[in-house]
Amino acid sequence: MAQQKRFQDLNLADAYLFAAALEDAETCRLTLEILLGRKVSHVTVHAEYTVLFSKNYHSIRLDIYARDDECSDYNVEMQGENAGNLPKRSRYHQAQMDVMSLPSGSDFNELKPNYVVFICRFDPFGDGLYRYTFTNRCAENGLELGDGTIKIFLNTKGKNTADVPKELVHFLEYVENSTAECADKQDDDRIRHIHKRVTVVKESQKWERKYMTFGELLDKEHREGRQEGLQEGLQRGILLTQKMLEAGEADKISMLSDENFSEKMCHKYGIMSESN
Repeated sequence: MAQQKRFQDLNLADAYLFAAALEDAETCRLTLEILLGRKVSHVTVHAEYTVLFSKNYHSIRLDIYARDDECSDYNVEMQGENAGNLPKRSRYHQAQMDVMSLPSGSDFNELKPNYVVFICRFDPFGDGLYRYTFTNRCAENGLELGDGTIKIFLNTKGKNTADVPKELVHFLEYVENSTAECADKQDDDRIRHIHKRVTVVKESQKWERKYMTFGELLDKEHREGRQEGLQEGLQRGILLTQKMLEAGEADKISMLSDENFSEKMCHKYGIMSESN
């Protein structure tokens, strides 16, 4: 597992600092204004918000979940690596926010707009844009569906500087390099406010202690997960060997070192393989 970054070396691109900074309502509101390019009213914020409706369904953890005074919902995620699942993941996040925002028995017309925003440290679609905005449109005539859902993918590695507001470009630069020098690079009071909040978080012993605990928990989960995987693999191997002995296939046991053959035997004897 990679060594944990020193707390003081974190940038806003690091999910922990991002959630800690935007937990402050005014910092979150100003960030949303820059990301969306419009005014945003006062917001209520939940950081590291976990959504779990039932143990039988997949849960999600939202880096930042906010609602403004007009009841529009916002989910903002910091994405460091490209797992190749952002389109489907954004769909799932948007659906979960809809479920949370509509009480049982309410009319569907009461659904307010919601925004899912991924800030990516890579180009999610390969066209060099700083911002990719998706809404639902008719394939035949381009008519807007008007369902109030908007998905935005931001790219800190964008190249089309002339096509987007300079404030957005500046903010995405600050995401990668969250220093006073970068914050002061442009005459933007909003980014100065965001940096002031980042500074407050970094100077807080409470947030630093939480960060160290966070790192220890991740490391523990990694170790326990690895140990659990080794134990499961051992049990699976013992069971498979026993099945093959009972079936008179002892001469093939030495071939189990071949991963493809091992999976084939697991399938044959109804044993869950590691790839399942």
